[in-house]
Amino acid sequence: MPPKVQQKSKEQKAMAAAAGGKKGKKKWAKSKQREKANMEVLFAKATYEKMMKEAPKMKLITVSALVERFKLGGALSRFALRHLKEKGVIREVMVSSTQKVYTRASNVDDE
Repeated sequence: MPPKVQQKSKEQKAMAAAAGGKKGKKKWAKSKQREKANMEVLFAKATYEKMMKEAPKMKLITVSALVERFKLGGALSRFALRHLKEKGVIREVMVSSTQKVYTRASNVDDE
């Protein structure tokens, strides 16, 4: 049988309990946040010319593709798609209420 360990007095136990609770509030772990991008809400001349040159060459053209590639806002991207379609440089592949998919216009008629 091991020797008895000296037990703390009531005052010592109370002091230890009071000291242990002064850790402070829990700090929540910081999650990795995506850096907020500065999206354009109006066309700058350089951005417009770049979009008119590069977008008709893309195979898959969607609102999100224009947002990512040209740093445009969503509303401006939708406007740009309508503008490109009216000019005849892109054509619709699929249209639903939530997503519109376009591709480059080709000389081949739809089948």
